[in-house]
Amino acid sequence: MTLRDKACVTGIGETAYLRGSTKTAVQLQFESSLAAIEDAGLRPQDIDGVIPVGIVSATAEDFIDNFGIADLRFSAVIPHGGASPVMALQAAAAAVATGVCNHVLITFGRNVTAAANNNKAGARIHTMPQFHYVTEFEYPMGAISPAQLYAPMARRHMELYGTTVEHFGEVAVACREHALLNGNAVMKKPITLEDHRNSRMIADPFRLLDCSLESDGGAAVIVSASERAVDLRHRRVFISGVAAGHPDSPASITQRPDMTSLGIAKAAPRAFEMAGVTHADIDVTEIYDCFTYAVIRQLEDMGFCAKGEGGPFVAGGRLRLGGELPTNTHGGLLSQAHVWGLNHVVELVRQLRGDGGRAQVQGAECGLVSGYGDMGDGALAIMRRE
Repeated sequence: MTLRDKACVTGIGETAYLRGSTKTAVQLQFESSLAAIEDAGLRPQDIDGVIPVGIVSATAEDFIDNFGIADLRFSAVIPHGGASPVMALQAAAAAVATGVCNHVLITFGRNVTAAANNNKAGARIHTMPQFHYVTEFEYPMGAISPAQLYAPMARRHMELYGTTVEHFGEVAVACREHALLNGNAVMKKPITLEDHRNSRMIADPFRLLDCSLESDGGAAVIVSASERAVDLRHRRVFISGVAAGHPDSPASITQRPDMTSLGIAKAAPRAFEMAGVTHADIDVTEIYDCFTYAVIRQLEDMGFCAKGEGGPFVAGGRLRLGGELPTNTHGGLLSQAHVWGLNHVVELVRQLRGDGGRAQVQGAECGLVSGYGDMGDGALAIMRRE
């Protein structure tokens, strides 16, 4: 069985993205969910599947009670960090394609920057059960935060393949340029490659401008059975290919044979085969950018260039609007907001609808969105417009 075009994204919703929100994560999650439902032309009661994403997410029962859902037929929890939203697309597509339900809500909310909130990234990840190997191997050596955990991968790539600080900077500058075109982005100040190089070191080789934001907000999408979406509000955006994968030694970077290996390398061939497209067919990409290096590695593992060639591939403005592969047209986690990558899904749908505003990629018909979670879990969805 193939899932090709049997499901589509029919609704998208976002809150304002900012730092220091006065709303709770659940309030932000509900707000974006209601926006996505309205965008699809549905009622809350029409939702019969829900996948809440996130560490402090509302539960399926919360949506039943607050949205008046009389018959919730499907719910799931996907605990794979930033890979979860795209993995949720896969689960939702399977649920609607097999007739389990008709409309699945994928939703996320986050408040981590309020003055009284001490729940920072380094503390949060060590409460997650899949991080027990980190506690055993990396944590005793002082690696606590994501930047410290992922930095050895980037440094190893630099040593093996000659990837440079300038290559990382190309990713950061492209995302910032796109954020400046987006009214709902946290970062509003232009940056240059020199600004990137001069930003303070966080965890070698990651500088400040290599690192994604800590920000507050909510995002949501509705995945519907394709035949149930014919008469809804917007043109259908089909999920043509979707897959997930995990790296070897998935819970510990330092214990795997190749520290530069990511799970998306296993997922990408399956997603492209399911969609029946080639890399040349991809008009726009929304690539999970927890760190600049992650974009370079995913481009390699997805097959846009050979392993080790990701640095030169992103040089020369290739990822910017007008370049050969416009990427993170909303600004990404690096410059729009950190919403675990569900904002990447929202942006791809917006692009394929032709609603990208000043950041619209002209003629975009087919695009992809990736997820990167934990120690290298990966997911990829290829979508096309009707």
